[in-house]
Amino acid sequence: MFWKFDLHTTSHIDTLLEKEDVTLTEVMDEDDVLQECKAQNHKLVDFLLRPQCMEDLVTFITQEPSTDVEEKVKYKYPNISCELLTSDVSQINDRLGEDEKLLMKLYSFLQNEPPLNPLLASFFSKVLSILIGRKPEQIVDFLRKQEDFVDLMIKHIGTSAIMDLLLRMLTCIEPQQLRQDVLNWLNEEKVIQRLVEMIQPSQDEDRHSNASQSLCEIIRLSRDQMFQVQGSSEPDPLLSTLEKQETVEQLLSNIFDKEKNESAIVSVIQILLTLFETRRPAFEGHMECPPGMSHPSFSVNHSILEAVRPRLKDFHQLLLEPPKKNMMKTTWGVLDPPVGNTRLNVVRLVASLLQSNTHSINTELINLNTLGVILDMYFKYIWNNFLHIQVEICTAMILAMPPAPIDIQPDTEAEHVKESILIKHLFQKCQFIQRIIDAWSSNEKEQAEGGRRRGYMGHLTRIANSIVHNCDKGPNGPQIQQLISELPAEDREKWESFISGQLADTNKRNTVDLVNTHHIHSSSDDEVDFKESGFHQDSSLQQAFSDYQMQQMTSNFIEQFGFNDEEFADQDDVVDWLLNLARCKEKIQQFEDAGSDEDDIWDEKDVTFAPEAQRRPSSGSTDSEESTDSEEEDVKRDQFEASNPSNDDRMEVDTDCDGWLGTSVASPAASAPSDCGSSKAEEEASSSEHRSITETVINGSMKETVSLTVDAKTETAVFKRFENHLHTKELRFRLMVMRVVPVPVGIL
Repeated sequence: MFWKFDLHTTSHIDTLLEKEDVTLTEVMDEDDVLQECKAQNHKLVDFLLRPQCMEDLVTFITQEPSTDVEEKVKYKYPNISCELLTSDVSQINDRLGEDEKLLMKLYSFLQNEPPLNPLLASFFSKVLSILIGRKPEQIVDFLRKQEDFVDLMIKHIGTSAIMDLLLRMLTCIEPQQLRQDVLNWLNEEKVIQRLVEMIQPSQDEDRHSNASQSLCEIIRLSRDQMFQVQGSSEPDPLLSTLEKQETVEQLLSNIFDKEKNESAIVSVIQILLTLFETRRPAFEGHMECPPGMSHPSFSVNHSILEAVRPRLKDFHQLLLEPPKKNMMKTTWGVLDPPVGNTRLNVVRLVASLLQSNTHSINTELINLNTLGVILDMYFKYIWNNFLHIQVEICTAMILAMPPAPIDIQPDTEAEHVKESILIKHLFQKCQFIQRIIDAWSSNEKEQAEGGRRRGYMGHLTRIANSIVHNCDKGPNGPQIQQLISELPAEDREKWESFISGQLADTNKRNTVDLVNTHHIHSSSDDEVDFKESGFHQDSSLQQAFSDYQMQQMTSNFIEQFGFNDEEFADQDDVVDWLLNLARCKEKIQQFEDAGSDEDDIWDEKDVTFAPEAQRRPSSGSTDSEESTDSEEEDVKRDQFEASNPSNDDRMEVDTDCDGWLGTSVASPAASAPSDCGSSKAEEEASSSEHRSITETVINGSMKETVSLTVDAKTETAVFKRFENHLHTKELRFRLMVMRVVPVPVGIL
């Protein structure tokens, strides 16, 4: 339609470019200049490739705009210039990447004194990053010729865009050999050591943060690359330098041998946590690497642990005397001092060190009683859930980890500790059990006096459950049981009373029963299990409802089927109706037992139907051959011919079954009346789409009258039984339940 009426418009740029004296700014003022450039408008691309235009475009993104320019348009042209240069037009990439004069003009931006304009820095970084991706050989060769490139990158590392550019050089260079050359070049320029030097108290927070983030990303990117290219014979030189013991020692010296600076301390801890990562982020949820993965970069380097171990006393001291922080007023009271970012990250570091499960590290932590200090913080700062989760991780690992191997000499045989020294320390020195019981009792006392529940109680519940679980099923179960048995009799009795009383009650409250009955429950494959409800496995009712999820019906049926609030006030009303299914047990069982000696009454050969006009009295018996013949004749005449419905065709159920529908199953396609008093006109209106035929089935001494309603549109059939009318509210709910599962005609 658009092209048929020739509604497309020609860009004004084409007309503008026909002027001999057109300027770059005039072209950039056009609203569609970027779209036309990306569409590779030949006139526009040729204009932009002019030497003066290319030089002006680079100038816009490397020089500060004039101060007399209005603020709202101050960065208009630099922004458009950046978009034009990065529009991925090959001719523009070629001209910019091959013209050394233009590259020098672009590179001159790094030679400005810090701090750089962050917006212009982002433009510069984007353009150079695109060139690195499109023209890696030319750009790498150009940068290596600039002797001050690495110096300038480190000098401006406080600007995030420059940090991004450095990381871009590690990720966007595709040829593997070229990337390896770049890594070797950067390592020779001591980029790792220079970044480490940036993380010390004399530098500002931006430098701390960006240098730390750069080192963390180098670690992750290098490990990912080594994972992807496992056949590479050359190791990553930057990662190898970072994992050296002297590099880690220099990091720790920067923060401990000088004044305490929270920003520097946190930045160093972030690097250590990244070095301690023993698995790639892509394998979240797994404690180990994929099968067959044994690359050394995926395990904690022993040299890192050796560098950290002598400094554990300094980290411990940070827990006792963190960098000075001002008093903090909160809605819950005054924190003096608050936990602070330093102590929180030290606890995270301890959790990571515990995961390495190194005997020398564990012994040092025990000697310092670091775990006792961490527990003191846990119970003191009752509202700091960031702290609580880290303490929970620490205790969970101690309880679940096997004993750490003892440090051995090369000429001795390997032996392992039979018992965990951490667990022994936790239960004896830290009085783990007693502190849990005391904290729980203190919280209950405060709540009884009108106070609020403490913020760590959820984590404390999980910690207590972890003790119980590992005591019974964990690898350290016997040791935990022994330590509990060695507790003073009073404490042991309190613990046993606690786990059987308060803890059990809490766990019970935390367990949500979606349907509060043992008769109806969800099976492992999210289907309703009828075995405990008394339904025969081969019954038609069980077959009809086997795919129905009772949980979803309970929670959604009021909204889904539009019942009024007066009819079903809450979910308890729904559950009450569902319980009718269980109360129907005896009636259904009697019905099945009556036919147990004979063939299934619902089997195809035993259930036959006659046309409405030839219906026999309900007391008569059924002759299978005659019924089959008459049914075939009826199908030949008109399979879905409208019949004259009578009052007997209205939905009725067996009320002897506590109001349940017994063996009736309804299709979603069936039009069920909203109440038992629906008008004759409504039944006649639906007769054109439904055909109802009834028949009497004799099974031994029992007689059952059933009706089959066939829907021509949906090809579904509905069984009905006729006896007594239902209350309107009951019928509406049961019709809803019956509409859940369609019964295809082919299975009847």
